[in-house]
Amino acid sequence: MAKKTPFYDKHVIYRGRIVDFAGFLMPIQFEGIIPEHTAVRTSVGVFDVSHMGEVEVRGKDRFAFVNHITTNDATKLEPDQVQYSTMLYKDAGIVDDLLVYNLNDRILLVVNASNTDKDYAWIMENKKFDVDIKNISDDIGQLAVQGPDAEKVMQKLCSIDLSKIVYYWAVETSLGSIPVLLSRTGYTGEDGFEVYSDRKYADDIWNMIFDAGKECNIKPIGLGARDTLRFEMRYCLYGNDIDKTTNPVEAGLSWVVKLDKPDFIGKEALLSIKEAGVQRRLVGFRVIGKGIPRPHQEIQVNGETIGNVTSGTFCPSLKKGCGMGYVAKPHDKTGTKLTVAGKQPVEVEIVKGPFYQHGSHK
Repeated sequence: MAKKTPFYDKHVIYRGRIVDFAGFLMPIQFEGIIPEHTAVRTSVGVFDVSHMGEVEVRGKDRFAFVNHITTNDATKLEPDQVQYSTMLYKDAGIVDDLLVYNLNDRILLVVNASNTDKDYAWIMENKKFDVDIKNISDDIGQLAVQGPDAEKVMQKLCSIDLSKIVYYWAVETSLGSIPVLLSRTGYTGEDGFEVYSDRKYADDIWNMIFDAGKECNIKPIGLGARDTLRFEMRYCLYGNDIDKTTNPVEAGLSWVVKLDKPDFIGKEALLSIKEAGVQRRLVGFRVIGKGIPRPHQEIQVNGETIGNVTSGTFCPSLKKGCGMGYVAKPHDKTGTKLTVAGKQPVEVEIVKGPFYQHGSHK
């Protein structure tokens, strides 16, 4: 039976179209994907991301343990700093991508909703050192307040100077009298904050944020716009662009892999992969003319299949179809023209960087 987040009743009140997503009843949209997408790009919107998983790691060896199970270097984190990372199987396939928070007395791992149970089981299977690990996912309510007006809205509720919190840093503070973890993070490319609290405060926090955002025409945002916003930034989506059959090198995530740190799960396999060289790479491409690439469609050159689309949709900010997919080398160079095979073939060109180049994140 699908779970309800602590904000479920709010989604019903705001007439969200509810679907079963990752085992949760979640809103796919409210007003519509394009107006919700535009609200985040131009003003501010609020996402319920309470379905995400949270795992606490406590104990004197917490940094050594987290370094053992993740690819980035957790020991480089300063207090209240946040890090993007991946966890790997021994063959370097990706268990998940995640955020790592270095908090006062613990490290918080925030994982993808559909992977929470699997990730927690994998973390416990690989437990070593002196650590205490707890899955607190069901206790947490989480909202993402995203858009160029996000700081303006949140500053009304917070006594600390939010302009001092830079991108990928956090603070344990309060909204009114409610204790929260507030981080300047998000998956939209816009400025914004993610708010973690005990689920019992969900109604109060939602009401406070929406009251504070009235002058900015704040809107609730569904899963549909959440996906188009992340896609325009070319952020990977687990299950589409990365999974256990892909590795960080071919996925363009080498920047979160620190091979110079002590041994971690998947390191040996990654070293072998780097030495041998990858045979394919995840690329982004923009449609030439008309058409929209769709996941699982074949990518071709002169009629020869060289890969598959992993993510593809219409980009509301660009008013053009774009896609991502793995293509065999040497067809992965910027500027290469490819064909996405479908009922009507779509001509595309590989481009560098995010599809949307004007995000407001600081």
